[in-house]
Amino acid sequence: MIAVFGRSPLGFWSLRLESPPVLPKLGFWDSGSDKRTGLSVGVVTPVRSKGFWSVVAMERLQMACVNEKVYNVGDLGKDGSDLVEKSTNGHVTVSGRTVSQLATIGNSTNIMWHGCPVDKVERQKLLKQKGCVIWITGLSGSGKSSVACALSQSLYSRGKLSYILDGDNVRHGLNRDLSFKAEDRAENIRRVGEVAKLFADAGLICIASLISPYRRDRDACRALVPEGSFIEVFMDVPLQVCEARDPKGLYKLARAGKIQGFTGIHDPYEPPLNCEV
Repeated sequence: MIAVFGRSPLGFWSLRLESPPVLPKLGFWDSGSDKRTGLSVGVVTPVRSKGFWSVVAMERLQMACVNEKVYNVGDLGKDGSDLVEKSTNGHVTVSGRTVSQLATIGNSTNIMWHGCPVDKVERQKLLKQKGCVIWITGLSGSGKSSVACALSQSLYSRGKLSYILDGDNVRHGLNRDLSFKAEDRAENIRRVGEVAKLFADAGLICIASLISPYRRDRDACRALVPEGSFIEVFMDVPLQVCEARDPKGLYKLARAGKIQGFTGIHDPYEPPLNCEV
């Protein structure tokens, strides 16, 4: 970024950003008149005192707005000291506060995140627990669903609210339109990850039980929730043991060629490298 400083005849400082991407039209507060001032594309004109923005502040703001359509960020602080921390899911976080913006997310255009005063912290206080995602992964027949149910029952006995997202169960409804092709399996995991994130945000202990054979898909789900809120559990059971169990008869069908792309037989399973359990 190239920043050029100047001083107008009125005594106001100016900061011009020379490098792309240019800033959208925003607004900030004039600490002298206590009125919000427009912020032109690529040009910032703060007041001489506390309203002065550093190059670092503007650089972070510019990075947060790249590839986003920001029309009204709102109050960025009366003294100009608030810094944009991140821009995700159609909203910008400014010094711990969330402000809305119109955004394009995937194929959805002109959408805006609508915040609510009852947030995750309040919901966790109500439930007296911390929301998180417990992701159980492993081969078919490794015992994922059995462990998930046992865990849920144990939590219930302790007065903790949990919900299980089982791989087969979600395909009865939410993911009934997905097949077992590679691209659909990835979408299956993505959707479950997004739902798990919502459950955790609601303050629930979400137990996701899926084969989820690929590390990249599991890591993408981990990235959806705050650090420390994703607990990956690897059912480290050898293929021979899982096939001997074969509770659903799927291995037998796969060996007979009646099921294609079956994990462990036709397709690989990538064990976690740094799982919590």
